Amino acid sequence: MDERRTWRVEATVPWWGRSVWARGRVCAAFAVLIAGLLAFPRVVPNSVGRVGSLLETFLPWLWLVVVALFGLALSRRSALALVALLLPVAVWTYLFGGLLLPGEERSDLVVVQHNVSDVNPDPAGTALALAGGRPDLIALQELVHPALAVYEKTLAPAYPYHAVHGTVGLWSKHPLTGDRPLDVKPQGIAGPWSRGLRAVVRTPRGEVAVYVAHLPSVRVRASGLASSWRDESAGLLGAAVAAEKVERVILLGDLNGTVDDRGLAPLTSRLDVAERGFAFSFPAAFPVARIDQVMGRSATVGRLRTLPATGSDHLPVVGRVTLR
Repeated sequence: MDERRTWRVEATVPWWGRSVWARGRVCAAFAVLIAGLLAFPRVVPNSVGRVGSLLETFLPWLWLVVVALFGLALSRRSALALVALLLPVAVWTYLFGGLLLPGEERSDLVVVQHNVSDVNPDPAGTALALAGGRPDLIALQELVHPALAVYEKTLAPAYPYHAVHGTVGLWSKHPLTGDRPLDVKPQGIAGPWSRGLRAVVRTPRGEVAVYVAHLPSVRVRASGLASSWRDESAGLLGAAVAAEKVERVILLGDLNGTVDDRGLAPLTSRLDVAERGFAFSFPAAFPVARIDQVMGRSATVGRLRTLPATGSDHLPVVGRVTLR
């Protein structure tokens, strides 16, 4: 008789009763952990396998974990977990929500950044696609012969000024002066390796120093993220930008890292990054990260967006820049 009476009492307790605050503690703990990782990713060390940089590369995608935890909290009918999940939602919104807002259309320069791939089967089509929106500047990486001649010929009618050093190039509607190669080669790389240039663009608003760079690739391995060469190259590029005498600077490049990655701190500490748009650019088949960047000094980078796929494994990135 006592067992039946106990069962009846429990059956009448609504699902939102006291028990919903007692269960789901593990889920709630994970929610707090995700919020902590979002807010303070640099607590994850880089000393072993550069795990911290790996986390920062995919930091925006932690929302998928939050969604999974939300589903688990609902299935567990845990009010505790649901309330705890408000914390990572708030942190994610603070960090990345602004990127989803519409950007201002007014700008002084429209720029395109694209790693065209050294095995691109259609360089002429790629060049036409990049020039279709009539940007002021087009920065390209992985320029190799004989495709380089195709890019030069195709872009020449609309872009009378261009500079190519090594495997990187810059095409401009405005006059270029003082172009030169930029040494961003890590010490561990042997043989010819030229992936940087610097030029001054004479825009209607005045001179702008434009840097074009292609930093070393990174690899995700069982041991972690192999990015030491990329990090060293970013340091060299950051030092060059710091020494630049022209006040206004625009950096266009395949930096093989996201702006949240601490490996790019020599650049992100000196240059402003895009205010709007995720513009995931790699890999082209299923973009999960923006490793093609547009940054500025005394120049505000507005909304970034991607163009449709070309013959490259990267998507082109378009940015609007307002000079200050």
